[in-house]
Amino acid sequence: MKKTFLTFAIGASLSAGLPVVVSAQTSAVTNAILNQRSGLLDKARVEIDKAIANEKTSGKAKTWYTRGEIYQGMLESPIYGKQLQPGEGLQKAVESYNKTIELDSKTGEFGKQAVAKMDNLYGFAFNDAVNSYNAKDYDKAIASYKLASQLKPQDTTAVLYSAYAYEAKQDYAGAKASYNQLLGMNYKSATLYTRLLQMAKQQKDDVEAAKVLQQALAAYPNNKTFMLEDLNLSLASGKGPEALDKISKAIAADPSNSNLYAVRGSMYDQQKKSDLALADYRKAVELDPNNFDAQFNLGVYNYNKAADAYTKASKMDLKAYQVSGKKLESEGKKYFEASVPYFEKALQLQPDDRNTLASLQKVYFRLGRTADSERLNAKLQSLKK
Repeated sequence: MKKTFLTFAIGASLSAGLPVVVSAQTSAVTNAILNQRSGLLDKARVEIDKAIANEKTSGKAKTWYTRGEIYQGMLESPIYGKQLQPGEGLQKAVESYNKTIELDSKTGEFGKQAVAKMDNLYGFAFNDAVNSYNAKDYDKAIASYKLASQLKPQDTTAVLYSAYAYEAKQDYAGAKASYNQLLGMNYKSATLYTRLLQMAKQQKDDVEAAKVLQQALAAYPNNKTFMLEDLNLSLASGKGPEALDKISKAIAADPSNSNLYAVRGSMYDQQKKSDLALADYRKAVELDPNNFDAQFNLGVYNYNKAADAYTKASKMDLKAYQVSGKKLESEGKKYFEASVPYFEKALQLQPDDRNTLASLQKVYFRLGRTADSERLNAKLQSLKK
């Protein structure tokens, strides 16, 4: 009986001691939560860091989730945020929520909450990136944009801005990777292809430029910039007739497309076929009065006709001038007058376009519209500052 009693007593003693051990293991987490709820985030931080260092609690989702909340709270606090090193709060909050999800899955009690918390951290990462970019710390900006992208993988904005940061530091390989990542995310933007094309040109990589151009045309078959690039490429490689045939077929397939006529008009201009160019520009404007290129080029056509007439008159000797000089100048003036509505419409469509401003300013001057000429000249000077 005595032996039995002793065994029972020892068992009871061990059983009584167990809760004490468990309490010691979880007290740091409990204290961290209590301090967090009381707004004492500095003390909460000390306690949760203890729990993370303890092998008994470091493997629990609740511990990591609590750590994430505490560091996020400090990050958001104008007081406690000053106790953190630059980027520390965001980095540890993200690390904590990722660990929570790893231990608990995205559907677990704490994992589900961690996913929602991660979405809220996106804004902090993105703002850090913008501030770093503005400070011209492009490496830090890129790192923060990448973090923002990890927090919200479906969002394209951070990826796009990371490409801008890569370009700013002239890391074209990094920029290209970001732009191609966007393409993989089904991001639709003609500007994206334009940037890839410009980078290929800057690097004098003709093969890459041609490849990008074909991708751009496949995505935006009626984009006038890409069509002109394709035509110029064809012309530069001695394939002018092929290029003209290509654009004419496009017009046959889409006869109501104003841009196609404007592009073919530009091509005819390059080939010095002014009458054909004029017909296409007029058709482009007829289909779309807001086609800037067609309006501007119609202005240029009439401007050049006027300039030619005045040039011929200026080169005449006195006898020839007395016979037909005045007539040529009168003809030139009519062409200058004819150019005005086209240039004015083009300027209405793009008020700060310098070529339009300069051309119209000269026309106003030649027509004696001094006030209008001085007004446009003043605007030109202001744009140069």
